[in-house]
Amino acid sequence: MEYENRNTHTLHHGKETIGEVQIADEVVAIIAGLAATEVEGVASMAGNITKELIGKLGMKNLSRGVKVDVLDTSVSVELTLTMEYGYSIPDVCAQVQDRVKTAIENMTGLSVIDVNVKIAGVNIDKTR
Repeated sequence: MEYENRNTHTLHHGKETIGEVQIADEVVAIIAGLAATEVEGVASMAGNITKELIGKLGMKNLSRGVKVDVLDTSVSVELTLTMEYGYSIPDVCAQVQDRVKTAIENMTGLSVIDVNVKIAGVNIDKTR
């Protein structure tokens, strides 16, 4: 199976279960990247992955600029973003942190310890 060599997290739901659920670290990173790019003011993830390019390049490219560390039932996330010019960096980053935390917790059941955001650049194209 191709997933055996990837970092995965196994979810356990009580004693009576019919199997196990494994979530690859890359899936958590994709969730984080997608949630971050949905926030107004975020131009792209590191590596210039914009919302428009996601459809062309595929979801796997969303994990660029995202680092996740999964430990037991918790996860720490580090994002590297490019901002749009004219937006408040603290406000946008707070929205990114909230959206990423909520998306990961709702979709995976993992507890998010922290969401650290690095701003790698500012998009000065004023066509918004």
